Amino acid sequence: MAMPSVNLLSLLLLCACVSTQADDEVALLAFKAAAIAGSTDGGDPLASWNGSGGGAGGFCSWEGVRCGRRHRRVVALSLPSYGLTGTLSPAIGNLTFMRELNLSSNWFRGDIPESIGHLVRLQTLDLSVNTFSGALPANLSSCASLMILSLTGSIPGSLANMTSLYLLNLNANQLDGLILHELGSIGGLQYLFLSENNLSGVLPHALYNLSMLKQFVVLGNHLAGTIPADIGDRFPNMEVLTFSANQFRGAIPPSVSNISTLRNLELASNSFSKHVPPTLGRSQGLEKLYLGDNKLQANDREGWEFIASLANCSQLQILSLDNNSFTGKLPNSITNLSTTLQYLNLGDMMISGFIPSNIGNFLSGLVPSSLGNLTHLNELFAYYGNLEGPIPASLGNLKNMFILDLSTNRLNGSIPSEILKLPTLSYYLDLSYNSLSGPLPTEVGTLANLNQLILSGNKLSGNIPNSIQNCKLLERLLLDHNSFEGSIPQSLANLKGLALLNLTMNKLSGRIPDALSSIHGLEQLYLAHNNLSGLIPSSLQNLTSLSMLDLSFNNLQGEVPKGGVFANATYMSIYGNDELCGGAPQFHLAPCFMTLLEKKKRKLSKSLMVALTLISVLVFLVLVVVLTQLIHKKLKKRQGNQLIPTIGEQYERVSYHALSNGTHEFSEDNLLGQGSYGTVYKCTLHDHDTTVAVKVFNTQQSGSNRSFVDECEALRRARHRCLIKIITCCSSINHQGKEFKALVFEFMPNGSLNGWLHPEPRMPTIRNTLSLEQRLDIAVDIIDALDYLHNRCQPPIVHCDLKPSNILLAEDMSARVGDFGISRILPESASKALQNSNSTTYGEGSSVSTHGDVYSLGILLLEIFTGRSPTDVMFRGPLDLHEFSKNALPERIWDIADKTMWLHTDANDSVIRSRIDNCLVSVISLGISCSKRQPKERTLIHDAAIEMQAIRDSYF
Repeated sequence: MAMPSVNLLSLLLLCACVSTQADDEVALLAFKAAAIAGSTDGGDPLASWNGSGGGAGGFCSWEGVRCGRRHRRVVALSLPSYGLTGTLSPAIGNLTFMRELNLSSNWFRGDIPESIGHLVRLQTLDLSVNTFSGALPANLSSCASLMILSLTGSIPGSLANMTSLYLLNLNANQLDGLILHELGSIGGLQYLFLSENNLSGVLPHALYNLSMLKQFVVLGNHLAGTIPADIGDRFPNMEVLTFSANQFRGAIPPSVSNISTLRNLELASNSFSKHVPPTLGRSQGLEKLYLGDNKLQANDREGWEFIASLANCSQLQILSLDNNSFTGKLPNSITNLSTTLQYLNLGDMMISGFIPSNIGNFLSGLVPSSLGNLTHLNELFAYYGNLEGPIPASLGNLKNMFILDLSTNRLNGSIPSEILKLPTLSYYLDLSYNSLSGPLPTEVGTLANLNQLILSGNKLSGNIPNSIQNCKLLERLLLDHNSFEGSIPQSLANLKGLALLNLTMNKLSGRIPDALSSIHGLEQLYLAHNNLSGLIPSSLQNLTSLSMLDLSFNNLQGEVPKGGVFANATYMSIYGNDELCGGAPQFHLAPCFMTLLEKKKRKLSKSLMVALTLISVLVFLVLVVVLTQLIHKKLKKRQGNQLIPTIGEQYERVSYHALSNGTHEFSEDNLLGQGSYGTVYKCTLHDHDTTVAVKVFNTQQSGSNRSFVDECEALRRARHRCLIKIITCCSSINHQGKEFKALVFEFMPNGSLNGWLHPEPRMPTIRNTLSLEQRLDIAVDIIDALDYLHNRCQPPIVHCDLKPSNILLAEDMSARVGDFGISRILPESASKALQNSNSTTYGEGSSVSTHGDVYSLGILLLEIFTGRSPTDVMFRGPLDLHEFSKNALPERIWDIADKTMWLHTDANDSVIRSRIDNCLVSVISLGISCSKRQPKERTLIHDAAIEMQAIRDSYF
């Protein structure tokens, strides 16, 4: 009789198990319903989740779900980067066996439900990179690993109750205020990440009691104060200590050398002063040391001792010392650094003088010759300094080098042929703006993998060596502002990948090689201010890739071609060539037969003069007829343009067929650019004889439909001379039967501002012609547009994506702000809130505000006038464009200003230079003020508009 009882008990247990499994399925379906709510593209990222999953426990095979082997209950839910857009359902708290919950990199919004605190088995919670708001649930106390992003307010005090926590990641939140000392009670904490917030005050002393910490990262806050003298004794297990980009001051405690486990020490971009601890090398496992952008000191008497101690760090890979108060000679001991060193940044330092004779024949300059012993070094930056003397030939021993930047120093002598034989030098070699002289060694041809060779602004002479043709991968060759002579080598035509060739300001003579037209990818060609003569090769007009050509101030003669780049004076310059004739009308050159007449008129017979006069009259009559037809065509074009209405409450649609024909079936030849949600083409609407720009949305991409609607709505409401004008739209079906959506804009013949500022390979740019005056006008236009969007447009609009590629330039170089694909229209009530509140949040659950646009504007201003992109390779670790510009004010403003602004400006004139100096200091200061980390400290956009207008007016 015992057996039936056992079977009955088993059956009851099985029923209970089935019931709880069913509860898990119900909870998952409730989670799904809330997670995909509000999706605009109609997609279902959780399509495999349904109620017919093969009976109880069938949900264990659903996407992202993992169950336990015995009880078949949900133990993990992992759905990172699934495009989930809704809220987190409270039903999540019913998955009581859950040990891991990872919903990172989605679009969840709203509060984190209190029910998460019911998950008593939860060990890992990762909700990072979402848009959650509010506080962390107070009852969450059992997690061992916690990663939460997108919280607001202060650090929740409830974290102190999570005594089992070993990892806490609150990076990149909107947390502000002080760091709670209660966090110091989580004794088992091993990883603490609080980076990229707005935290302020001093670090609580209790945090230094967390002796189990292995990684402590507070980068990018407003923390201040000093570091305790005994920090090295409090963190015996520390591996990564990152305090960069804060406001710490005082000395670096010598006790940090006691941390034997330390691998990364990052203290850059603070106000640390005095000397670097001389015993720092006792941390023998050190791999990365960032000390740049501080007030640390060293001179010929003391302060350099730490370099010698770093020789003990056999695994050192990165050493960044730039922008400190290091002066005098670089110590000999730098040559004893580990051969594993890969990155050495000595930029913007006051190193100069002679190297002692026991190192190598009194070599003056950057480093002693024995630096060549660092054979693993692959990046060396030493720009914007006061380095003197020749470049050590021993740098040729750095066989793993792929970037060498010694630009903007006082180096002299010849270019050592040894550094031109480095087999791995592939990204770029930049020796520009020094005083290097002599010929360019023929060994330059051995740099077969080099992408960019930049030797501008030196005193190099002799012929350009033919061997340069062997640099088959070269895309940018800048030899301008030197003293090269002789002819332009025909062999340059073998550089088939060349996109930019700049030979401006040399002593080159002879003809322009016709062979240059065989470089099919050539986009920019600068040959101005030389002694070139002869005809302009007509074959250059067939070079369809050529977007900028500068032939000004040479001795060229004969007829100017009329096709290709020669058809538009905006894209080319031929000034200063008095014997040219013909060409496009906007060049205002004499017809070529008139030039011939002028030369020979004294030798012509009277009868021939009469004949030529008759011919001239006939030509004049023909020109009158042609001009009349052109005027008639122009009037007809204007009438045609009126057929295309500007966008209003109802759009007059253009057909897919018209757009397809006008772009030659969206041919790559008409491609203007590509963005997150679509591609932009140049299009000719034949019915109206009008050239427009067409933005074709990728309807297969999540969010593109929302972007289409948002951009239509934003531009429907906005009217301003500095905003891109939308003409019409198209919502149709393409030839494949798929959904097609496009917006039609006015065409901007001068492209984007990004193309003028950054000559990226294979991207059209006309950077060399963008003067200071033009940049000031562009800046005024951009700020006027933002001022209108924020303060005079009803309701206000936040652009959300202000950057050079979204600033377009009209034919007269006036600026238009475009690409409103991710813009946000604020509630009607936000207009007053913008004027009366420092809050950065408007609307329910929205963190979008005008402060973000102001920050982007500040960075954009700095980018326009320094010519440096915020993603420039020089900005590593804590150094960014904001700090780079801030550190240069006011004494070093000329060092950071984009040097291409002075190509057509006499910056040596004392009066002009003083006016430029005041202008640059003012506009860079405005950019810094707009891009401050704390939103409420940023300049109001209306004030910025008034100030920018005053800067421009005072300059002109």
